[in-house]
Amino acid sequence: MAEGRRTPRLKVAQVDRVEQLTPHMTRLVLGGPGLADFGAGEYTDHYVKLHFPVDGVEYPRPFDLQRIREELPREQWPRMRTYTVRRWDPEVRELTIDVVIHGDEGVAGPWASRVRPGEDVYFAGPGGAYAPSTDAAWHLLVGDESALPAIAASLERLPAGARAHVFVEVSDPDEEQKLETAGDATITWLHRGDARVGDLLVKAVTELEFPPGAVHAFVHGEAGFVKELRRLLFKERGVPRDQVSISGYWRLGHDEDGWQATKRDWNRQVEEEQDS
Repeated sequence: MAEGRRTPRLKVAQVDRVEQLTPHMTRLVLGGPGLADFGAGEYTDHYVKLHFPVDGVEYPRPFDLQRIREELPREQWPRMRTYTVRRWDPEVRELTIDVVIHGDEGVAGPWASRVRPGEDVYFAGPGGAYAPSTDAAWHLLVGDESALPAIAASLERLPAGARAHVFVEVSDPDEEQKLETAGDATITWLHRGDARVGDLLVKAVTELEFPPGAVHAFVHGEAGFVKELRRLLFKERGVPRDQVSISGYWRLGHDEDGWQATKRDWNRQVEEEQDS
């Protein structure tokens, strides 16, 4: 563990309900006394980092991440995966998280497909930084499935009549969800099929006739298309950087461990390329 790096303090919640939203999106509603000091709501891209024990490893009790990192080799540390807070209800202490499932691939997806009410969930957070600005003339929300929970939460936060263009790319029509908003939002679902992730999003935003006035943009998802839209927004459209929340949530060919290990260098390289 790098010197000076803080070990996050984990919270523990229990799975209250499991709901199948679409063929590849599962909703987990968490509750329990471990959420007594949890708080979220300032941002619409709040996220938590779930920690999954490695099968066959005996962990100290209580489940203390600092002890685990001190006493066990790195390959036995819990696997961490990041998920958006889809909704937080402080009145009933319910934390809702939507998880994309791609068959038996990955860590969180297979877990979410078999988890049952009553099971413990260990997590750290929340973090977050974005919420739709009330000062913007209009809003641009763009993402693939991984960004859909944050986009849905952002739409619910839009003031009545706030103008927005929303582009969401999913694999097929069965993956669409009902999105609610008081805003004046044009929502476009793009069905990827066999195309590369994000190609349809890049095309849609490139062809969009930007309305007049200052835009507040949220662009997240696979790192490749995010890189292309970053160039489009900053260099071609001249959108001020402080008016854009943009980041790669994941990258093709990498799991989250690999992506997080290289993300800082990737972002620095992208900035250098596009700023030159």
